[in-house]
Amino acid sequence: MRKTQRTAARVSRKPAQKVRIHPVIIYPFRQPADYSDLEALYQLVARLDKEKDKYARPITVMDRKTHYALEQNGPFLDFRKRVVARHSEILDAWCVDTCQMWYSGLGQAFEAGRTDDVYWLIPGDFNYGTAVGQEVLGRLHDLPEIILELNQDLCIGEIATDHNNAKQLIDTYGTFALLYNWFPAEAQEIRQFTERPRSEFLALRHSFLREALGQRWYAYEQTVVMLLQAVFSRKCISRFFVGNISDMPEGRESLASAMQQVERTERVLKSLWRERNHSQPDWIEQYRQHEAQSEQVRKTALTILQNLLR
Repeated sequence: MRKTQRTAARVSRKPAQKVRIHPVIIYPFRQPADYSDLEALYQLVARLDKEKDKYARPITVMDRKTHYALEQNGPFLDFRKRVVARHSEILDAWCVDTCQMWYSGLGQAFEAGRTDDVYWLIPGDFNYGTAVGQEVLGRLHDLPEIILELNQDLCIGEIATDHNNAKQLIDTYGTFALLYNWFPAEAQEIRQFTERPRSEFLALRHSFLREALGQRWYAYEQTVVMLLQAVFSRKCISRFFVGNISDMPEGRESLASAMQQVERTERVLKSLWRERNHSQPDWIEQYRQHEAQSEQVRKTALTILQNLLR
């Protein structure tokens, strides 16, 4: 007994490793002509970079298509060197889409992280330079801190929208309708946690990110996939109210873009369903039934979006 007590005392005096937050910034695929939003964002990144006891060195993921499209652009090259490279480590990567940029950035951060660290995804293409955007940047650090304070595995940031906003319409008539078709029980649970299952604002705990990175990663709609994975494995999910911020001028979204988002959500859900159910003896019959219903859901969603996004 005494030996055990002395050993416990020695262990208790051993300093614990400091838990850190790893910011991962996703640089806009299309460089805006006005740098005010990015200047505001990187003021936040600069502050994070100075708090080295709390934050790991921020990572900025930049698609190489963006770089080569602007390799002769003086303002871009100056901003990359003067601001982005100064306050973060730039990860240049060839990516299919934004979610693959997440994969590259979160993967690199994970390899530098430790148990119980938190990984904070920050999208770069929002209107941070506005008054509302500045307010959002002032409290955005609460997103990863929720993971630490409430011992959560995944926290989703929700932007505020009205019922006519394109993102709201796509999620209501497309994303959730399709989720209810392919994963009805899980969709009900996800809706208890968030109305933004495709949010680009999120934070993850180290252990959950390890699981997510070890599974199939999709180039599109990866937030939906991670939410499903979290529900499948009974993880703790929270939400964070980001604010009335937008990545679209005046909230506009083209019908073609909305249709593409609905269609690719359906493709991802189909693939994930097959991956989880193909070992069942009657999986093909179930799949055909879900697929037929999914086609009707998709057609209905596209009709509604066509009427509302003219």
